[in-house]
Amino acid sequence: MSSALVLVLVVAGAYLAAHVVFEWLAARFLVVSGTEYLVLGILAGPYVFGVIGEGVVRDFSPLMTLALGWMGMIVGTEAYVPKLLRIRRVYYRIAVLEAAMSFAAVSGLLWFALHWGFGLPPRTAAIPSVALGAVAIASAPSGILVVGKQLGWRGPVLAQLAVASAVRGMVAITAFSLLICLVHPAPPATSWRPPTPTEWAVLSVGIGVVGGALFHLFLGRERDLDRLFISLSGAIILASGAAAYLGLSPLFPTMLIGMVLINTSPNRDQLRQALGKVERPFYLVLLLFAGAAWEPPVGGPRVALVLTVALFLIARMAANLGSARLATRLSWMLPELGPGWGRALLGHGELALAIGLNYVFLEFAVMPHLVFTATVASVLLTHLFSARLVRAVARTDVALFVAPNAGDTWQPDDPEPARS
Repeated sequence: MSSALVLVLVVAGAYLAAHVVFEWLAARFLVVSGTEYLVLGILAGPYVFGVIGEGVVRDFSPLMTLALGWMGMIVGTEAYVPKLLRIRRVYYRIAVLEAAMSFAAVSGLLWFALHWGFGLPPRTAAIPSVALGAVAIASAPSGILVVGKQLGWRGPVLAQLAVASAVRGMVAITAFSLLICLVHPAPPATSWRPPTPTEWAVLSVGIGVVGGALFHLFLGRERDLDRLFISLSGAIILASGAAAYLGLSPLFPTMLIGMVLINTSPNRDQLRQALGKVERPFYLVLLLFAGAAWEPPVGGPRVALVLTVALFLIARMAANLGSARLATRLSWMLPELGPGWGRALLGHGELALAIGLNYVFLEFAVMPHLVFTATVASVLLTHLFSARLVRAVARTDVALFVAPNAGDTWQPDDPEPARS
């Protein structure tokens, strides 16, 4: 099948699903759609039915890079400083503690398994284990958004989940990008000294900050959605392309661009609308090509590979539940949030797949297909039920919560839970 025909079919199907099927399923059955596109991509990929060959997947790697950049910018737009300053500090404390403990637990356990189970040197084993740690804390915000709209964003648990999901996304992208900077190989022999890890990190930050500043000047006070969409597309293409050319992650620079633009532009509402116009179609395209890019993991006995994927799934679940409860207890918020709110963070979605797919396309990645297989397995197991996991926790909280005045409410555009 030609690349042009594949592109037409994918784009048409993505728009149809985004504007018709997804909204209907979410509202009617509380099902966050999308995993079927991942399964479809796997079935159509070169290792099952071969409808989409390896050459087609490589041809569309720039499109996947653009999708990664788009997701990074969407994560960055959550960091609107005036909004963040109005949120209770205890929510941030819990979210940061929970994310850090989950990341450390999963990374440490997987490092031990890869080092001793596959005989990898300690430094080499750290690369896929840290990547899996970043994947582990990238929760799916779509389930939280669906349930929050249904329940009116009432109650401290939904407020905490919204903060935790945003913090987890930023921590996951930052940790993954720093990993790339630390292990980035030297470029081909030149007369210049190869950059150090610190200089790679500065380059990644510079792409985002300089790109955000330039496009802030370019966008100005533009409020026309079509022009904003074209300008944002140019910003994402430029930043993600530059990062990919240098062997860095497109997620981090575009996240910084999103932070700069959302905090410096007076047209932030229009920026969010322009980004949201193609967020869902881009996500479905990413799912389809992520499935097509999947390959069976190699590099060790098949039983050991399967056990490693199973270990990741179990470790992520245990780390999420345990770290959420421990962080809540350490912050003296256990009576208000309860011990089991971490179950709502078990859903895996778009950001986890973006990090896993980004890792697969790195030339210096260690055991990339094992990392990506673990990511795909986690998404398939949890994403479909992520909204139900959130509702199971949030409905009890909303039913028990009574606010004498305005009550604890959480609005997506102004997420401050007003305290009585």
